[in-house]
Amino acid sequence: MKKHLVRLVASLAVVFCTHGALAQEAVIRKNIAERLPDFPKIDEITKTPIPGIYELRIGVDVLYSDEQGNHLFEGQLIDTRTRSNLTEARVAKLTAIDFGSLPLKDAIVWKQGTGARKLVVFADPNCGYCRKFERDLQQVKDITVYTFLYPILGGDSPEKAKNIWCAKDSTKVWRDWMIEGTAIPAAAPCDASALQRNYALGRKHRITGTPALVFEDGSHKPGALDAAQLEKLLVASKAKS
Repeated sequence: MKKHLVRLVASLAVVFCTHGALAQEAVIRKNIAERLPDFPKIDEITKTPIPGIYELRIGVDVLYSDEQGNHLFEGQLIDTRTRSNLTEARVAKLTAIDFGSLPLKDAIVWKQGTGARKLVVFADPNCGYCRKFERDLQQVKDITVYTFLYPILGGDSPEKAKNIWCAKDSTKVWRDWMIEGTAIPAAAPCDASALQRNYALGRKHRITGTPALVFEDGSHKPGALDAAQLEKLLVASKAKS
């Protein structure tokens, strides 16, 4: 009899907690909708570790609110005990990219050593940081690199990207240009629709600069990393994937 009572009390507690959370979410949604009619659609409302503070997810963006929706704020939640950035971790989870779903056939591919570790790079042929990163990659062992040509810097970036993609050996032309500075030869016209698909893919995942790196575990980083930094992230990514 005692065990049944304990289970009943536990079940009721879950029901009340769930009902309370839903009721609070309804209050926040109602107040914000009435007071800010142009506010974007709220996809999800969840409690944070801070009593009385809720996370409002709008797509992959995160805002915070009190339990009445009286105040909204944005910023970083830091757990001082663990020194971890809770907002950063949440956004990283929301923006993770399914590596297995990436259209690798639209990428330039090269590998070093066994090629066991995989990395995707969005790069513009006129990007100086991309060139530095390409050189630093020569120090990284056992890696396969998939480069999505992503000519977003303007000027002759689209033309260079097209000539690279249409070259007989696009990998060689790309690497000769990025590492050695060898001029990109004009190439015969070819089906370069992959460049449009790369652009759409990058926009879909909010990639606004180059280089942009995507790891096997779905995490991604903007900007060039040196060989040591990249090695740490490749090890961590391989362990998670």
